[in-house]
Amino acid sequence: MSDLQISLLIIGAVVVGGVYLFNWQQERKFRRKLGQAFDVERDDVLLRAGPQVDGRVEPQLQRGEEPAATHVPGTDEGNEAGSAPLAPAAAPGFDTAIDYVAAVDGEAPIPEAVIDELLSRVAACGKPYRAAGLEVESGQWEDLTRAAGARYTKLRLALQLVNRGGPVNPAQLAMFCDAVRGCAGRSAASTSCPDTQAALKAARELDGLCAEVDIAIGVNIVAADGAAFPGTKIRALAEAAGFKLEPDGVFHFRNELRQTLFTLDNHEPAPFLPEQIKSLSTSGVTLLLDVPRVTDGPKVFDRMLDIGRSLAQALGGKLVDDNRVALNEAGITKIRQQLAAIHATMEARGVGAGSARALRLFS
Repeated sequence: MSDLQISLLIIGAVVVGGVYLFNWQQERKFRRKLGQAFDVERDDVLLRAGPQVDGRVEPQLQRGEEPAATHVPGTDEGNEAGSAPLAPAAAPGFDTAIDYVAAVDGEAPIPEAVIDELLSRVAACGKPYRAAGLEVESGQWEDLTRAAGARYTKLRLALQLVNRGGPVNPAQLAMFCDAVRGCAGRSAASTSCPDTQAALKAARELDGLCAEVDIAIGVNIVAADGAAFPGTKIRALAEAAGFKLEPDGVFHFRNELRQTLFTLDNHEPAPFLPEQIKSLSTSGVTLLLDVPRVTDGPKVFDRMLDIGRSLAQALGGKLVDDNRVALNEAGITKIRQQLAAIHATMEARGVGAGSARALRLFS
């Protein structure tokens, strides 16, 4: 190899090395700036660790599923037929903490047949949903119903991420988005569906949080060995105490807003049906408080306990826990403490027990 060739090789190596070094320095500089721009910790109130709640406490803590302020971010994915907002504005009454909200925005009123088909397809997803339309003349959002007429230029559809049936799954969310996009396609409208992967992740996290606080407190009234309570006497005493027998075969004790505070159910499998209660007898009944669905739980628990004691005395039975052990003040105090802890956890995570959000999640 000649001296000229060796010199050229050395010069070439130096040039290549210089270019590589320059690119490496630029990449480090870019990464450092990028890290500084995005290295911000975000504190999600909903994901803070709250008080731990035991799965069972005597007399009875039965597992059954806050809303959490879990946000479902919007992305460009799924936007069709023109540009649309990254996160569609929710209609009044929608809750973006627990709802996956999609939008259909048109210039002209959307045909009634298209809306009917959309609602049918959304209902088939298998999760609770809400729908609203922006009325042409009034400019107000209205609940969307069938046979509404071609009066809406904009629609908002919300699929609930979690209920007691569990979190929304990929197939349900895909079906929902397909229905929304199909509606937009048939009405020459634009559509916006937020990032489904982010929504599924949020749903799983929210479901886990709900499971931590989904507790029912039960108190049993049992008859003496070999004895039984007549159904007619149970009904008379329950109604005198303020309960009402409802179609589900359970006595409900409701507040002035018609919300169930606690229930009285047959300790045996047979429900309390009006046509059968006259001939029914049972070895016991159960008072049950659905903790996340009730405001001011400790106060409601005390009221349920007072009624339970009165019923036990009138029926000639005993107030016991799920192991048929008589209740004592130590056990009752522990229940009150656990109940207060559960409600505090829910409040800290963005959902008050008995609130509208809680009633939707725990249904």
